[in-house]
Amino acid sequence: MYSILIAAGWPVWPLLLTSIVALAILIERIWFLQAKRVAPPHLIDGAIQLADSGALKNPQSAQQATDALASAAPLGTILAAALLAKSKSFNEEKIIEAMQEAAAEVTILLERYMGALATIATIAPLLGLFGTVVGMIEIFGSQQGTGANPQQLAHGISIALYNTAFGLLIAIPAYAGWRGLKALIEKRQRECEAAAKKLLRHLTK
Repeated sequence: MYSILIAAGWPVWPLLLTSIVALAILIERIWFLQAKRVAPPHLIDGAIQLADSGALKNPQSAQQATDALASAAPLGTILAAALLAKSKSFNEEKIIEAMQEAAAEVTILLERYMGALATIATIAPLLGLFGTVVGMIEIFGSQQGTGANPQQLAHGISIALYNTAFGLLIAIPAYAGWRGLKALIEKRQRECEAAAKKLLRHLTK
């Protein structure tokens, strides 16, 4: 592998760096976007029990309980906003508004690093193309008055082909991972929305 990187020349190093960053983002997002970390099923039941327990009638206990709920998972942030609004005797419209504000914060949390991953998927082929251009320059530089320098010609071809291949090798998984993560984020958002609606119905019945 090291010999391939050497043969690909210096343009491959930015590609290698972007591949490491992309892999780190994919691993972190897959780990974070698990259902048990974003919207654990037991959380909505706990929120309903909290609403029925009478703890919301005391401002201090309501704040402590909702803080604990919000720190449990991103879904907890939305549920806690609804419970806190209910503890202040807000009407349904105000509760919905509080939940929407919390949901916007959760969306930012769920989509963290996705822009960076999309950028890597976009620029990786361009970096590969840049390496190809560098390889072509090497090839033309091998042309001398007495003919081509075979060693320099082979080196230029290696740079061109390896960088093109590395660029595609990084871009394709990065784009596929981005699409897969977007679908997973949308699924988690639907789960949060369903739980929020369930709590809202319970609070306003």
